[in-house]
Amino acid sequence: MAVFNHISFDEHEQVVFCQDKESGLKAIIAIHNTKLGPAVGGCRMWNYESDDEALNDVLRLSRGMTYKNALAGLEMGGGKSVIIADPETENREALFRAFGRCIHGLGGKYYSAEDVGVSTADIMIAHEETPYMAGLEGKSGDPSPFTALGTYLGIKAAVKHQRGLDSLKGLKISVQGVGHVGYYLCRHLHEEGAELIVTDIHQSSLDKVATEFGATVVAPQDIYKQDVDVYAPCALGATINDVTIPQLKATIVAGCANNQLAEPRHGEKLKELDILYAPDYVINAGGIINVSFEKDYDVTSSTKKVEEIYGTLMRIFAQADEQDRTTGSVADEMARNIIEAAKS
Repeated sequence: MAVFNHISFDEHEQVVFCQDKESGLKAIIAIHNTKLGPAVGGCRMWNYESDDEALNDVLRLSRGMTYKNALAGLEMGGGKSVIIADPETENREALFRAFGRCIHGLGGKYYSAEDVGVSTADIMIAHEETPYMAGLEGKSGDPSPFTALGTYLGIKAAVKHQRGLDSLKGLKISVQGVGHVGYYLCRHLHEEGAELIVTDIHQSSLDKVATEFGATVVAPQDIYKQDVDVYAPCALGATINDVTIPQLKATIVAGCANNQLAEPRHGEKLKELDILYAPDYVINAGGIINVSFEKDYDVTSSTKKVEEIYGTLMRIFAQADEQDRTTGSVADEMARNIIEAAKS
């Protein structure tokens, strides 16, 4: 399995492969860049089909965290970790204790937190083995509501930029993935009067948003072709690809999933089709912003910082229009400039 010449390797500072025979832990930790501070990024647990799929995911996610933290104005570098396991496993105590020991071995260069397949309870188990965990219960806690808030504000920014509207009332929005973050996002959208069309692989999650918010449920493969104003990908990444783009009727793609574009060229394709794309690591930064307030936690200050996502996206959209570029390339450049300035 190649690493240094891997397609997603981007001058990462450190990639660590962890294994613990007793617990069955198999994990990869990727530290992308620490110029702005110690790397911070969540841990994802997923039943990857191959080790290479896991490596690709953690390399892409960690790079995204570097750019996310930079554009959010945080004194944090970018890192991520993945555990190769069934997210429904019951062997969580031993698994996350072993994971915590792996994190501790890095001596504070990387702080982990919850992500897909991982709960704050899991993070608290790992925290018993190391202080280098974030999003702790009793402090900043579950970041999901803040990720959802930032995503909601990002959708409003996209609608404002494209259509000049200050309200989402009456707009049709499809949400792919209505678990933790997706649920809170649906609540924000419903409260503003948006019409929701949703999908998920878990029926209980669908039942909840259908009952509480009057959402229309569709099959996973049908979410892309819905006649909506906004498509909000809030599950796993790479849902914007060669197969799905031709199906899209939405004129805005704005959701909280990481790595929404399967490849950078898909950002170009969205631009060609006049579909406005909110760069994922900008719009979904609410959770990590909340985590950044962990030491002296204050929900008011955290919320105020999350609200800055709206203005950041508006600046990206405006610059992309002025320079006839993709929103993703503009965001990348802005993030790199911040990091380069920190080096000097």
